[in-house]
Amino acid sequence: MLRVARSSLKYSRNCPRYLSSQPQYPLESEHDWTAFQETRASFKTLMDGLSQYGSEQTSKWSLRDELRIPAKDATLSALLASGAHFGHASSRMDPNFMPYAYGTRAGITLIDLDHTLPLLRRAAKVVRAIAANDGQILFIGTRPDLRPIVQKAAQRLGSQGYHVGDRWLPGSLTNKWQMFGQETVRSKRIIPDLVVLLNPLSNMNAIQECALTNVPTIGVIDTNVDPRIVMYPIPANDESPRTAEIIAGVLSIAGREGIAIRNAEMERMRTSVQSAWEDVLSMEKQAEAEAESKESHDPRPQVSSFDY
Repeated sequence: MLRVARSSLKYSRNCPRYLSSQPQYPLESEHDWTAFQETRASFKTLMDGLSQYGSEQTSKWSLRDELRIPAKDATLSALLASGAHFGHASSRMDPNFMPYAYGTRAGITLIDLDHTLPLLRRAAKVVRAIAANDGQILFIGTRPDLRPIVQKAAQRLGSQGYHVGDRWLPGSLTNKWQMFGQETVRSKRIIPDLVVLLNPLSNMNAIQECALTNVPTIGVIDTNVDPRIVMYPIPANDESPRTAEIIAGVLSIAGREGIAIRNAEMERMRTSVQSAWEDVLSMEKQAEAEAESKESHDPRPQVSSFDY
């Protein structure tokens, strides 16, 4: 048994080298074939004996089309694979971004994703609550690579979702009477209830107008941006389209869930009103039936009319 273990150990050390040399040195004689069979048997014995002590390595993250099939909940592995932790040069870091910074690597500030994930979930709760209360949500991404992302995010919300993929027109909120006209402003809701910005640094005019009109904002904040410019910051790489797909997908799905909650609540209220109205009608019919039965069984004599 000891001899077999020693031979297995010797063959296990030389087996990869020997097997890799097989295409260069084909089996030409009977001795080569016998040595090859012994090496393969010893290697199989060694693998069978040590397989129970091995481990299996798997990855929970898998590549998916985040633009068309986004995930409901983001994970640290997905954010890490999308490059959400990469910031700008450490010399460009905003001092107010310090609580969300993990450290510096090769002169680049790394974003702490342990802060990104809970803040993203908080923003998703805000979007879900506003959508459940019939609120209008506006997605802004004014770079060419962000246009399809904001379009898909707005489409998931149906009539409650809007997007801006081109340049933000100054005065769209603060000067709405001149921009849209009096009839449009009076007949439609022009000011949204929530604004989501995927590149907030390029849309400071929109952020200022939202602040003047008391519109809450959600923004993807990079290391060179002050997190205080938006109400609900999400520290992440604002130059990565994959990161924008994950964040916009999570927020838009949360909004769609809010719309579903509102529709279910409206259906429940409609069913309750219909049931209450049916109960009222049945009670009225029952009262009429009881009144008719009392009149038909009245023991008092009926007085006949006299002609004068």
